[in-house]
Amino acid sequence: MSTARRQRTISRPTTVAGFGYFSGRDVRVEFRPASVGTGVTFVRRDLQPKARITVRPELRIDVPRRTTLEAGGARVEMVEHILAALAGLDIDNCEVWVDAPEMPGCDGSAQQYVEALDGAGIMEQGAPVRQLVVDRVIRVGDEHKWIEARPPRWAGLSISFELAYDVAGPIGIQNYSLDVTPESFCRELAGCRTFIMEDVAQAMVAQGIGKRVTPQDLLIFGPNGPIDNPLRFADECVRHKVLDVVGDLALTGCEVEAHVVAHGSGHQLHAELAQRLLEYGETVRARNTTIRVRMAS
Repeated sequence: MSTARRQRTISRPTTVAGFGYFSGRDVRVEFRPASVGTGVTFVRRDLQPKARITVRPELRIDVPRRTTLEAGGARVEMVEHILAALAGLDIDNCEVWVDAPEMPGCDGSAQQYVEALDGAGIMEQGAPVRQLVVDRVIRVGDEHKWIEARPPRWAGLSISFELAYDVAGPIGIQNYSLDVTPESFCRELAGCRTFIMEDVAQAMVAQGIGKRVTPQDLLIFGPNGPIDNPLRFADECVRHKVLDVVGDLALTGCEVEAHVVAHGSGHQLHAELAQRLLEYGETVRARNTTIRVRMAS
């Protein structure tokens, strides 16, 4: 096991504004510094009284195509890109104040969040980070879609993802693997955008969902590739799936040391894995808490 690094938060508040892809509502996100050991908490300041939603996997509810948390009747939606930006930059403690339920879609990536957080400055705090170190294989899903955590291949998180669409289609089969560090996250993942097929997007608009979204707001794939929006990487789709895994594993509230391998998985399975990691772990209640994951007997 590696020596735990110190916890980190941002040096000053910073904001990101935009609109929610699904709701179309304008929303302003303010990131604020937070104390040691508090983790990430969303604060719905538009509600009276204000609602606080701590990031934990058991608070996730099933909502299609996004990670949504709910506590006491209040919810925050599409939080995965914010969580990915925080985890990717090794920011452990932060309050995220919002004035609407759904987070801004921005350009479909975590880039705008990363730029805002990095611009605010990141400072080290006085206690070691809480680590989750995997020493057995933990797997969820079925033979078609699955994700598993294996013992780490280095002193940190690595992710390998296989995205398998029709080989003759515009996305095809893509594979990508990365040792996740703040540097590699910013360089290889942060700017990778969410994607959707054109027929699915049209069906959603027909249902009154996403009417404000244009092809410039994310990657919409037609038969010949993305519409009016060039790729940033040839394998941008699978890279975005890796970004989603980073965000969804942040639901554990821990720094995860594991090699995570996934095939066609989505937010539901990612959150299920995060929950399983915590359930099967042994928690030592100390400042340098380490969770070592073991299989059930």
